[in-house]
Amino acid sequence: MSPLNSLTGKAKPYRTSGGIAAPRPNPSLPEAQRANYHGCPMEQFDLLIVGAGPAGSFAAERLARGGASVALFDGRPPGDPKACGGGVTSKALKAWPHLLEAVGRTIDELDMYSPSGKRLHLKLDEPFAVYSRIAFDTFLRERAREAGAHVFAEKIAGRGFKKDETGWIVRAQSGKEFSCAWLVGADGANSPIAKKLAGPLPPAEMEVAFGYRAPLPSAGDAATVVAFLPKWVGYAWAFPRPDHVSFGIATTQDAFDHEALDKLLWDFMVSYYEVPQVGNLRPQMRIWSKGARKGERTGTRVNSLRHIRAELEKSAERYAARIPGLEPRTWDTRHACGEQWALLGDAAGFADPVTGEGIYYALRSAELFAEAYLSGSPLDYEKLWRADFGRELQRASQMRRKFYGNFWGAPFTERMIEFARGHRGIRKVLGRLVAGDQGYTDLKRKLARSALKP
Repeated sequence: MSPLNSLTGKAKPYRTSGGIAAPRPNPSLPEAQRANYHGCPMEQFDLLIVGAGPAGSFAAERLARGGASVALFDGRPPGDPKACGGGVTSKALKAWPHLLEAVGRTIDELDMYSPSGKRLHLKLDEPFAVYSRIAFDTFLRERAREAGAHVFAEKIAGRGFKKDETGWIVRAQSGKEFSCAWLVGADGANSPIAKKLAGPLPPAEMEVAFGYRAPLPSAGDAATVVAFLPKWVGYAWAFPRPDHVSFGIATTQDAFDHEALDKLLWDFMVSYYEVPQVGNLRPQMRIWSKGARKGERTGTRVNSLRHIRAELEKSAERYAARIPGLEPRTWDTRHACGEQWALLGDAAGFADPVTGEGIYYALRSAELFAEAYLSGSPLDYEKLWRADFGRELQRASQMRRKFYGNFWGAPFTERMIEFARGHRGIRKVLGRLVAGDQGYTDLKRKLARSALKP
């Protein structure tokens, strides 16, 4: 018998040596399902997790430690990093302190720029971290392996899975087949599993992130910078990692204009290297504004900028990715689990529609699903994520247009930085928002309350 009752989704618990109730591992499937199309034995697991990013690896670790037999599929080529800024919020670091064991860089201050190029320097009460995604993902994947998960360097094709009366059969591109009771999609925003089981998302509910990995500045400290775009929804970033700087732009897919945005990003990158930090002082970057463009016409600066760009073009490595950005109404109808399947992280649509940040939600969704599965009620995962962070993400969806819309005759992001430059309370709330400690559900109230204080 399979440990799962296909009608109720309830798992039959057993007792581990530590006395922890968990689903029975290694279900005994019918003999006909133990052989693949060549007649060879088929490997069997309680769960197959497709995708070894933060969500998949974190879930695999938790499930394996709870006694479940887990296969984790990592289809990414070795050394190929996930296209991502790599920022991990202080909220995530406080929830899972062991993340600090991964090799990264802790950020306790940053420069923020408005769409017109005004600068705000923020000192954060709670630091966040920036990781190379190769290092971060490897750290989490190896923890899953050490916990007992079976890690396979196998890519699962878009049509490489099917369901029958007892569970799932998954076929890798190598031709090898696996069977399981539960199939878990943690394979990102373009997840074939999510498209088949939860339905595809329209282009309007996708965002685009693209950028470059470039060398650390040769002089001075590498600053962390976030700059809101002029005339576009979204922002640019410069996140220094231990061995390089991650530059990028995140914007909506329906407004994506690669040529124009790539030009903006190069302007941002070249300006970043033009003003190295000296001691505790960092000159203001000349970006976006008309004054910056006029300044570039002076002969000395033009030559300097051309030299910086020429050097960058020799070493910068480009990347691009899609990020889910669900509309408010979609949160009410879209499901992250069903009969013997579940979705985690980006595959489920769990990313902040305003900032594109998704690592916290990847880890938290993995934790909640593992909790539901190991308690014997995997379908409870749906109500758990909705109660935990669903309202926050839906509120962020509602805030997206306002956050990048107009306020008192200028973009809200422009006014927000103007007010924060002159008001300590607003600056403090903004710093908490950047670090991930301030949500959107009470953001307006917190800003208003802070503005009333001297």
